[in-house]
Amino acid sequence: MVQIASPAVEFPPASAEDWRALVLKTLGDKPPESLTTTTAEGLTIAPLYGPMDAQPVPTRPFDPDRAWDLRGATRHPDPARANTDLLADLEGGAASVLVALDPQGQVGCAVGSADDLARVLDGVILELAPVALDAGFLGTIASDWLSSAAKAAPAAQLLFHLDPLSAFAAAGESPGPIEAHLFAAAGAAARHAQTYPQAQLFLASGAVVHEAGGGEACEIAFAAASALAYAKAMVRAGMTMDQAFARITLGLAAEADYFLTIAKLRAARLVWARLVGACGLEVPARIEARSSRRMLTRRDPWTNMLRLTSAGFGAAVGGADAVVLGAFTDALGLPSALARRQSRNTQLVLMEEAHIGRIADPAAGSGYVEALTDQIARAAWSAFQVTEGMGGVVSALTAGHIAAEVETTRAARADLGQPAIVGVTAFPPARDEAVEIDTPPARSVEAPSPRLPGPDGRCPPLTPMRLSEPFETPSVEGTAR
Repeated sequence: MVQIASPAVEFPPASAEDWRALVLKTLGDKPPESLTTTTAEGLTIAPLYGPMDAQPVPTRPFDPDRAWDLRGATRHPDPARANTDLLADLEGGAASVLVALDPQGQVGCAVGSADDLARVLDGVILELAPVALDAGFLGTIASDWLSSAAKAAPAAQLLFHLDPLSAFAAAGESPGPIEAHLFAAAGAAARHAQTYPQAQLFLASGAVVHEAGGGEACEIAFAAASALAYAKAMVRAGMTMDQAFARITLGLAAEADYFLTIAKLRAARLVWARLVGACGLEVPARIEARSSRRMLTRRDPWTNMLRLTSAGFGAAVGGADAVVLGAFTDALGLPSALARRQSRNTQLVLMEEAHIGRIADPAAGSGYVEALTDQIARAAWSAFQVTEGMGGVVSALTAGHIAAEVETTRAARADLGQPAIVGVTAFPPARDEAVEIDTPPARSVEAPSPRLPGPDGRCPPLTPMRLSEPFETPSVEGTAR
């Protein structure tokens, strides 16, 4: 047997000075600091990072068998088709489901009663598969529909996801005072908390800020301010502060820039820890990450598969408890069975084959990620303090402060120059290739009105946008089936 000797040569460690010397040869008259960039929100990205002493970031509970909750979602207007989609998700590897509700059938299932929702959830075992709702202002009423489906079973895994503040921010108005919706949701939450000890009640989401073009710190600050508003409302409804915070899930967006996603989710845990710590509590954050819709393109939509994969990777490494990945055709219309399966399997490959999530916080110790986490957390906490100084998130919304912050970030992003969007502004296809989407007939049902007594609330709306939209032609379409 031939033995190969180990090499005796050891490579000397490279220092920052060595790096600077090599960079100066390339840059000529420019200093290495000229490579420093900033994000649209003004956070600094240095060209080189060394080791960093950073405060440890709280992590999600470690589960070697299921690193995170793979959450399928449907917004198909037909309850029967929505049911088929959900059962296929659960049979195909999803652990939980998210159902968007809209009696008009425009942005969700055409559900207007407990019987309608029961048809959507037919065959779903609520004690085993958590069910989440996305119902906007109808959330308080829909929570009773979901409770009816659970039949008061204490072991039911329900995620009511009450979130009237996001609905208010997105629409720019509320049917009745927004404060009344907040208190009504808290009353329903306190009632359901007694029946379902494992249920999550509120979703404090910052995704509405992200989808409108806002930055990472503003997104976290909005989520934190919403969480505090929901916790206060639940305490007024009779719950204790620790019970209230324990029943709130943070909602954040995951985008193609996975470093930003990783740092944002880690920063959100730091902000949450500081928030509950200021209340004298130790309640771990629970984060649901949904893939960004603003990053998706209509042109060359196949490239969205890569964006969604990057988003899923960032969410998993960043420590999301649950991840909802959209379909690569979402910018065009409702997904086909192929698009839904591809979305599921992307997460399954990340989890089961790439083993993402086997380490509690794999980004810990990275100088770049730690520095970016710290910057986002500090900026988010400052933004949160400004919001609370204005009287809370409702006051900040109605005064136009949140919308102004989002617009500032959007303008800064435009000043950074035309983005490189593969398939649109970079390497566009020679000809557009249509993809299959589902185009069901229009459907609507009667439903109780979510209107509450009193004057309607008003705020500047946080209108969703897509980064590629200004560069796309209106002729890009999908193939209906």
